[in-house]
Amino acid sequence: MLRVHFTAEDLLNVTFAAEPSPLVELSMALIAWQRVDEQAVFGRWRSRVGRELPDRARPLLDLLRPDGDNPQFLEPLAPSLEEGLAAVREAGPLLTAGQLHRAAARAPGPASWLRALWGQDREAWDLLDGALRCAYEAVVAPQWPRIRQSFRADVAWRTRLLAAHGIKACLAGVHPAAAWSRTAFEVAGDPDYEVRLGGAGLVLMPSAFWTGRPLLAGLPDGSHVLHYPALTPLPLAGPERALGALDALLGRTRAAVLHLLVEQRTTSELARDLGVSLPTVSEHTRTLRAAGLITTERDGKAVLHSATGLGVDLLRSGG
Repeated sequence: MLRVHFTAEDLLNVTFAAEPSPLVELSMALIAWQRVDEQAVFGRWRSRVGRELPDRARPLLDLLRPDGDNPQFLEPLAPSLEEGLAAVREAGPLLTAGQLHRAAARAPGPASWLRALWGQDREAWDLLDGALRCAYEAVVAPQWPRIRQSFRADVAWRTRLLAAHGIKACLAGVHPAAAWSRTAFEVAGDPDYEVRLGGAGLVLMPSAFWTGRPLLAGLPDGSHVLHYPALTPLPLAGPERALGALDALLGRTRAAVLHLLVEQRTTSELARDLGVSLPTVSEHTRTLRAAGLITTERDGKAVLHSATGLGVDLLRSGG
């Protein structure tokens, strides 16, 4: 279980990251590519990345494993690729033997280049730099506008949730297994990880690629960052320009689903009215349900969806 203990000061010092970070999103993308969950959403994207990922980027897979519990020096919260790569280089002399042992034990390939990397071998660091650059250009750079759209939509939604219902509701909504036990934020699942923030604060950072349990990472200033799945994962973030505030927040099709659900409808009725497939409707309703915007119930063989009070409130405020 992930358990994060908050003090009163910590609860007043929760902030959102200003923008997505290129190397964080690259790390999450390569992790997501190796995972097998959320096939309906990420299946085709994973197939495409498998075809397009250059061989030069493959050494990164020795460091970035699909559970996300990976070396943090590869994920600096830098606003640009070049600043991120510089931060990775600067972290080199600080890597420990324990971190090497852990990385080598998890790597699917030979650990010789990892030992060279931890030994500050220049060729190994050039190899890492080149792998990060070409992986970024192949996987992240072409999708950056959609990554930013997903990030900003999630932050906009959770900022509203924070204002209307408080920090506990805001954090509890980042994952279906998330809950509060007094002043401790908990998310069920392996591995076990517990931290006391101690007044240093917490930065919330949604990822368009991450699909698993929220990940907690320490920052150089003593604060922590919580990486969690964005409300709109990358494959569902539409490339088209949004027509209004609600479209920008939810995506055009998902906003249309919410509009229709002011009146109760079945999955089949939504698919018919929107002209999309049943699996597409199911993915959109799942996301809206996870955000607390709709409810779903069964009536015999039919699955009935309807907007919640929060969903209707969002429709009104979004025009």
